[in-house]
Amino acid sequence: MPHMQMQHDRDPKKELLNAVGDISTIDIYHNQILCAVYVRPEKTKSGLYIPDSNRQEDKIQGKVGLVLKMGPDALEDSSGTWFKGVEIKVGDWVVFRPSDGWSITVNGVLCRMIDDQNIRGRIAHPDQVW
Repeated sequence: MPHMQMQHDRDPKKELLNAVGDISTIDIYHNQILCAVYVRPEKTKSGLYIPDSNRQEDKIQGKVGLVLKMGPDALEDSSGTWFKGVEIKVGDWVVFRPSDGWSITVNGVLCRMIDDQNIRGRIAHPDQVW
């Protein structure tokens, strides 16, 4: 079964980046990755409305985030095996277990601070995973 296609009036990546604004004065340390949490829009492409209660649950159980900043040691591994072949950069959509991140709000945008090894994968579009 294909993933649920949501109705996006604006590109969700641009929308999150605009909402979080300037984060140049925020430093991320060690192996941490700062991700903005993706919250689905209210309507699917087929015209179904997602109840507000479900969308609120995205804030708690959302598994997709947009990489905003990375600490200087993120994806570094002295053994050379943990991150072999892994490339994650600012602007990528990533998946994670919600409980693995520290929930914070940055400039009014819900984010999670996540240890690099808790990023489970990269996806092309945030609607691919729920």
